[in-house]
Amino acid sequence: MYGSRSKQQPALTQSLSDKNPNRVTGGLRAQGVDTFEMLGEDGSLQKIPTIEYVRSLEDQSKKQRAAITILERKLTRCETAIEQLRAMVSRS
Repeated sequence: MYGSRSKQQPALTQSLSDKNPNRVTGGLRAQGVDTFEMLGEDGSLQKIPTIEYVRSLEDQSKKQRAAITILERKLTRCETAIEQLRAMVSRS
């Protein structure tokens, strides 16, 4: 009964790359596990982000950088096409 389940990957495990980084970050914030408080030597409370929260922010920025790179390539192609069309129109 339980033996076949232990040989396979658990159904709930999912790599972070499959998850939407915005939802992961929001979920951590909503659960209140995005920061923890430490008492400093001077008696003040300092809020420190958790490692999971920082990783989710890094994943978020990585995904956004990839999207920006793709959009910049598309923009360059469009600008090149426009310049080629301008050159054709000016020759006519």
